[in-house]
Amino acid sequence: MFLYHASPVSGIQVLEPRVSNHGVPLIYFSEKRENVLVYLSNAVEKYCRETGFAYDGIWQKWGPYGFTKDGVLRLEEYYPNATYQTYAGVKAYIYRVEKTDQMKKLGDIPYAYTSDVPVPVVSCEVIDDAYKAICDAVTQKKIELLRFEELTPKQLAWSSNAAAEEYQNAVDHPEYQHFLKAKFPDVCK
Repeated sequence: MFLYHASPVSGIQVLEPRVSNHGVPLIYFSEKRENVLVYLSNAVEKYCRETGFAYDGIWQKWGPYGFTKDGVLRLEEYYPNATYQTYAGVKAYIYRVEKTDQMKKLGDIPYAYTSDVPVPVVSCEVIDDAYKAICDAVTQKKIELLRFEELTPKQLAWSSNAAAEEYQNAVDHPEYQHFLKAKFPDVCK
């Protein structure tokens, strides 16, 4: 069985564990290629680089997605044009690896696995435009996309409250605060 991993870095021959939001060095994979599309770009890092915000730490991740009861990835926009702003024009790579016995299934994320040891790459797919790849997956019904304009008042209130809380808790992540303040200016002050 093959698993997939997304990265903005080209030419990787062996995937190495890295520290992410969870604080543990791991490599994350999915059984479904379309599920790694959301990792082709990090909204926080992209926005900071585009606005000239200098930062040299570990980038906070923005992961506005979950899964339907059928296990389909559901990407949600919590601010206008979020998907386009995050993914349009982004060139990135999807690496394919063979599943090994050392990999562990993540119980809370459908089709997801981790590895705490290096994993050799079997092949690499170049994604010339991450936004187009996501839109293609949406058209093929492999991903659901909830646009900002489709959010209910309850969902809008939840996203505003969550952004304000995240902003207050991100004192050690000025890059994340910079991003949240720009995307949620009414609640992140």
